[in-house]
Amino acid sequence: MKRDALRIVRDEHASLAAMLQGMLAMIQRGPETDGPERFFDVLRAMLFYVAEFPEKLHHPKESDLLFPRVARVAPHTLEAIERLEKEHMGGEGRVHELMHLLMAWEYLGEPRRQPFVDEAEAYVRFYLAHMRLEEQVVLPAAEQSLGEADRRELDAAFAAHIDPLSPEGSRDPAFDRLFTRIVRLAPSPVGVG
Repeated sequence: MKRDALRIVRDEHASLAAMLQGMLAMIQRGPETDGPERFFDVLRAMLFYVAEFPEKLHHPKESDLLFPRVARVAPHTLEAIERLEKEHMGGEGRVHELMHLLMAWEYLGEPRRQPFVDEAEAYVRFYLAHMRLEEQVVLPAAEQSLGEADRRELDAAFAAHIDPLSPEGSRDPAFDRLFTRIVRLAPSPVGVG
């Protein structure tokens, strides 16, 4: 079944939102619930997913393919697109900072817990607002304004990159180990741990 680019964006957002909510659930449970080794392992895996898929595949597709087309046919979206682009530019750095703060907590102990918790909560709020802006401004404009040729090109480009955590059985095999680790160890809604 052929899936269109805008549906793929929404599906990827849903996967990412579940991952972020799962990360917050893990943080609220803390390392005391399942043990520090398991706790830090699953949080590292979740942050690795955010660094690998959204930052390296999802955002470039939006920035390079979707946003320019939408800005061209729906100029009223330009302010939102400029904001989203700026956020894309800083996203990878924020994930690396989160990973650093997590490792500081893991290796240096409890005094480093709160800085990680604060930044993780701020990052999740930021990212959910980022996706909401895309879904409320850019995607509706794309649906209303893009022509058939643009839609076909976007559909082909977005279909070429599969979310490694896709539940549809079409995951990238390179991510199967990561997928298994997260699902096995993380709490609902991401996993069964």
